[in-house]
Amino acid sequence: MGVFKIKGGFPLKGKVKPQGAKNESLQVLCAVLLTSEQLRIKNVPEIGDVKCLMQILKDLGVSVKKNGIGDYTFQAKNINIEYLNTKKFREDGKSIRGSIMIAGPLLSRFGKVCIPIPGGDRIGRRRLDAHLTGLKLLGSNIYYHNEFKYFDLRTKKECLIGEYILMEEASITGTANVIMAATLAKGKTTIYNAACEPYIQQLCKLLNKMGAKIKGIGSNLIHIIGVKELGGCIHTILPDMIEIGSWIGLAAMTCSEITIKNVNWENLGIIPSTFHKMGIQLEKNKDNIYIPSQKSYKIKKLLNNAILTISDAPWPGLTPDLLSILTVVATQAKGSVLIHQKMFESRLFFVDKLIEMGAQIILCDPHRATVIGLNHQSYLRGAILNSPDIRAGISLLIAALSAKGTSIIKNIEQIDRGYENIDKRLRILGADILRIK
Repeated sequence: MGVFKIKGGFPLKGKVKPQGAKNESLQVLCAVLLTSEQLRIKNVPEIGDVKCLMQILKDLGVSVKKNGIGDYTFQAKNINIEYLNTKKFREDGKSIRGSIMIAGPLLSRFGKVCIPIPGGDRIGRRRLDAHLTGLKLLGSNIYYHNEFKYFDLRTKKECLIGEYILMEEASITGTANVIMAATLAKGKTTIYNAACEPYIQQLCKLLNKMGAKIKGIGSNLIHIIGVKELGGCIHTILPDMIEIGSWIGLAAMTCSEITIKNVNWENLGIIPSTFHKMGIQLEKNKDNIYIPSQKSYKIKKLLNNAILTISDAPWPGLTPDLLSILTVVATQAKGSVLIHQKMFESRLFFVDKLIEMGAQIILCDPHRATVIGLNHQSYLRGAILNSPDIRAGISLLIAALSAKGTSIIKNIEQIDRGYENIDKRLRILGADILRIK
């Protein structure tokens, strides 16, 4: 178990290029199971969750060839479906949330799949109903084996059959699973209340390049005409918008001057405007974001002079993955803000560590926290911290880089799951951060 040792309180300066999107990568890698032909995927992030999913694919029999940094060719020609019945897969599958998305492709292509209850961040209850209900409507029988805690799914007929599916929640991974299953189903599938995040849009564009017939991309109403088989193609993953938001938050907290390169502005949604509401200056320069050094940033009030509330919502609302970062950013703002985490009831518990560091935060309940900004008049203090999940982990890292004194962050494997070589990239910007194993 490694730790980060950080000496904070120093401004940083330089340019960074965001990694490929973690969430898109997990979906796209599962999509390689839909065809026996080669798929070349570029801009794949070298992070823990992606490496774990790649190992699962290799154990399934997928050929994986590395062409260069972040550039891989996959071919799922000789799949060993029996691997899913092994103890090794039940352990590996539980380690990441993304493993659930192999269910749709394998069920559609082979008619059966076994899936353990997936792992991932401990941020509250994360139901599987959207996945299982959608696959059941497409024609799957579902059995749960309580002894080993896994689901056994099998098609009722020779193949899945297209159906009208009303998603009970706009689950991103649930939508991805159902879309992938429907591409090889017989007939037409309509998915209403589908998630429409850029990750889903990218997955649909990839599938269409492979030969799928998907319409309604970018909306919450998706129409899919099933095809008999899919082929290979080349796909490039978008830059990670959560990492982009992390760099903006870091620049604000540490009074740093940072340029974020090649951010793909058109897929950032309301992320830039949300940071503007926090008083943070950022400028669009071609496809880059420039954040000048700011000694102070003032939170804007609502039009009726009420305290600003920032909350998460399905796309095109604000992604919940950024609320932890915005909470940290608010601790050094001028003014107050209410952070409302609607989707996950355990994600704000990490604020206890920020309070120990000197932040002024009132945790109202598991979903809401009021942050009273210090306006860089009183700095956070170095502390011994523990990373509970990916986003809280990077938020505590940002807090430590802004704090006066030395901080130790434990359980950094959580951060490594979602951020590629974060300590090396920070050192290039001038951060005093050391990884100790």
